[in-house]
Amino acid sequence: MRPAAFRIAAFALGLLAAGPAGAAERLTGPQIRQAFEGNTVTGLYSGSNLPFSEYHHRDGRALGHNRNLPNTDACWTTTEDAVCYYYGPHDKRRTYCFTIETSGALYVIRSRPSGRINGLARIEPGDPHDFVKTSENWFCDGLISRAPGRGKLAGMLRGEAGGGPHQGAAATQDARR
Repeated sequence: MRPAAFRIAAFALGLLAAGPAGAAERLTGPQIRQAFEGNTVTGLYSGSNLPFSEYHHRDGRALGHNRNLPNTDACWTTTEDAVCYYYGPHDKRRTYCFTIETSGALYVIRSRPSGRINGLARIEPGDPHDFVKTSENWFCDGLISRAPGRGKLAGMLRGEAGGGPHQGAAATQDARR
């Protein structure tokens, strides 16, 4: 069995071993940050069952892979009630935001704003796959809010229109400018 296939099978068995799930709890942005920061989120996308595994570095980088493609420029941050990722240079940036629910050890990732389940995951403590050592190095520039079509997100990140204050490495980097 290939290593990737073995990890997927082990993940699925781990979810089954977790036992019956109780009521899901929706996490706030600070709760998501506490769960994800410094840890690896590993799971499968809904529909395709393709894997993802990303170490959420404290500096804002999301190191690892999505759909078996290595991340080369992924960054993450949290808002008041979601986690957002962006990929690519700022002029071509793609941004995705998700709400997170947890039931025991299972994390349900829902696309925002549709609410569609995007994937199921678990948290692996730390960086067990050595993504920090094996990934390319890049800088998260704090421009998540400047991606095309993300004006509403920019307002939420600045605390406008009912959104909470922006948290994390990107906010710290913006504040330095």
